Amino acid sequence: MTGFFPLLAGTFILRPYVFAFLLVYFLGCSFQFGLRRAGLFCVLGYLTAWLSEYSSIHNGFPYGFYYYIEATRGKELWVGGVPFMDSLSYVFLAYASYSLALVALGRIRRSRNFGLDDSGVKGSFSARALGALLFVYLDIIIDPVALRGDRWFLGRIYGYPDGGAYFGIPISNFIGWLITGFVMIWIFQLIGKVQDKKSGPWWGYIFGPALYLSVLAFNLFMTFHIGEYGIGFTGLFLYILPAALFYILVKKNRSALVSG
Repeated sequence: MTGFFPLLAGTFILRPYVFAFLLVYFLGCSFQFGLRRAGLFCVLGYLTAWLSEYSSIHNGFPYGFYYYIEATRGKELWVGGVPFMDSLSYVFLAYASYSLALVALGRIRRSRNFGLDDSGVKGSFSARALGALLFVYLDIIIDPVALRGDRWFLGRIYGYPDGGAYFGIPISNFIGWLITGFVMIWIFQLIGKVQDKKSGPWWGYIFGPALYLSVLAFNLFMTFHIGEYGIGFTGLFLYILPAALFYILVKKNRSALVSG
């Protein structure tokens, strides 16, 4: 299979779940922030993620050294030694993490225009930092099961030459995800200064958190499905911290409802 469009079609056939998540991203981000912002971040977010991966497989920064196994080259789209679908997935993961952070930090608005008042936090450092942390926590679940992709329909696509302390994943990988997530969410915020619009309908804020939980559930399901109970229960245990933090923040903001 050669040519851009046949390879793109091959990517869709091999990775339909990635494009399903991407569709939810476009719907949610468009309702919440506007279609132009959704499209622009899809491009800039992808380029940022691709640069981070390209740098890491060649220079070891920011994730540490790892390599891609080119078993699907010629069957799906690759860009500079990186599978297209891999860098593309960072886009909806960053959006979902940022959206969940806004729900945690924003305030519920009770009036005829019921919704979330995030005007004070959309461009804040706290939203960026919390979003990056939530972004890393997704990878805590995603990376170990993805590394074992040969045991499910993902396929074995990458590896770490020296293994790693967390079920074969080096700690440097999570540091890299924190850096990349922080930068990507910052880019999303900067786009908002140019492309921002008034807050959309209240139900527009459901897409991001729903997407986050869907990705989390999908990867946990695959983890338990292949019999990796230790990885699955460890991931669930580690999620106690962000779940508790999210609960505390939401409870605090519920006690300070504002009218709009």
